[in-house]
Amino acid sequence: MKRPGINVWSALFAVLTVASWILLGSFIYFCADALRPSPTLDNIPADCDGIVALTGGKNRIEAGIALLRQKPNRLLLISGVSPHTGLNPILTATGIGPLPPELSHRISLGYRAASTIGNAWETAQWAKQKNLHHLVLVTAGYHMRRSLLEFHDIAPQLRLTPYWVQPPAMHDPLHPHTIRLMFSQYGKLVGAFLRLMILHQQDYEQEGFRPAPPVSPPPPA
Repeated sequence: MKRPGINVWSALFAVLTVASWILLGSFIYFCADALRPSPTLDNIPADCDGIVALTGGKNRIEAGIALLRQKPNRLLLISGVSPHTGLNPILTATGIGPLPPELSHRISLGYRAASTIGNAWETAQWAKQKNLHHLVLVTAGYHMRRSLLEFHDIAPQLRLTPYWVQPPAMHDPLHPHTIRLMFSQYGKLVGAFLRLMILHQQDYEQEGFRPAPPVSPPPPA
């Protein structure tokens, strides 16, 4: 006589096997998607009225500036800038150099965002203030899927066109550092998916933000 526990363990083993193959397949797809070459500037829809570049990796700000140069009537937000950092130091650090006033005046710096969730909130508030509806989202290829997930959840009213860049770390996909990075980013993507799609848990706005700077008391009369 067969023991009833055997069927339970067999079913559990089958479920774990299928789940493992699904995770492996989705990780391979994630890597292939993250390693795609950057799109050309000509692929950006003409009705995009704004650009948001997320800090945290190389080539993102440079791509945002290139998109702004392509169509100077757009507005650009650089989200997640370190406190007390101005535009000129950013341009110098990235090797872009000074911009003409007509371009630099169209760039906003977001100082509050401290995570991808914060980037989404910061961008949503900026887009509402500037009356923007269709944004080019600039970030690394490995960060794009999670960014789109968070942005669509927090700002579903915005149309987003992804523009992914490849940082130097991705030039050697088999390097141990790159492999660790991909596993880390894949884990964050799965975590965000579970939180939003299955647990239906939304993060509060302040959880993605740096603390607001203290307000200085008014000078004595």
